[in-house]
Amino acid sequence: MDERNNGNISNSCFVNMGTHYLVIDSGPTYQYAKQSYDAMKKIKNLPIKYVINTHVHDDHWLGNSFYVELGVTIIGSKVFQDEVVLDETRMQKRITSEAYEKTTQEFPSVYVDKNMFLTIDSKRVDLIGVNNKAHTKGDLLVYIPQEKMMFVGDLVFNDRLPSIRDGDLQGWLVALDKIRSIDLDYIIGGHGKVVDKSSINMTYDYIKTLKQRVKLLIDEGEDIADVVNMVKMEKYKNINFYDSMHRQNVEIAYRMLEWESE
Repeated sequence: MDERNNGNISNSCFVNMGTHYLVIDSGPTYQYAKQSYDAMKKIKNLPIKYVINTHVHDDHWLGNSFYVELGVTIIGSKVFQDEVVLDETRMQKRITSEAYEKTTQEFPSVYVDKNMFLTIDSKRVDLIGVNNKAHTKGDLLVYIPQEKMMFVGDLVFNDRLPSIRDGDLQGWLVALDKIRSIDLDYIIGGHGKVVDKSSINMTYDYIKTLKQRVKLLIDEGEDIADVVNMVKMEKYKNINFYDSMHRQNVEIAYRMLEWESE
């Protein structure tokens, strides 16, 4: 997020349920959410039934402020109950004041602990709490069985490397294995344009390989300063953010796995 993209870095999804839209992740700002909804109304002019926030990273939910104005019910993980209003959000620090205009910090009004079931226009929507730390400590899956479709937030990245800064590698793999066990035609992640069930592959392989290689070097007694240089994983070097994020991911993985080994 910066003043060039003004926070337009993540996926905000509208599902036509029949007579209503279901929105998964409201986006980074009030302005973004309003512009997205205006664009969707040109495709089909439907009201919003619910907005679902998949996790607490602000590029996915600061658009709530627009939907609150419309009176839409916003649903999110129980982890949102622990969030506090910040003097300045991460988004606010990095984008233009014009792009951030009218954006306020509006948390969900309905919380999901483990699971919740909705019915929208006679279609069932399952909200499934991951219930272990994965990308964050409160990831939420949105599953529409009738469409064999699941929205998984930042548990799945494509077109760029995942960030593991708030996550847990083993918990992340457990969550991805759970997603893979379900018969799905579409897996829609929080970043990237791939939306078929293959979209999970890059994130799964990267997280699994990172964990294996770092753990092996820890077991061999290698120091963190050496491991960040040794674990190159060049298969991913042409993926966006490899240069800026991979070494950081290795360092975070080392500290995480070193603690688990003690």
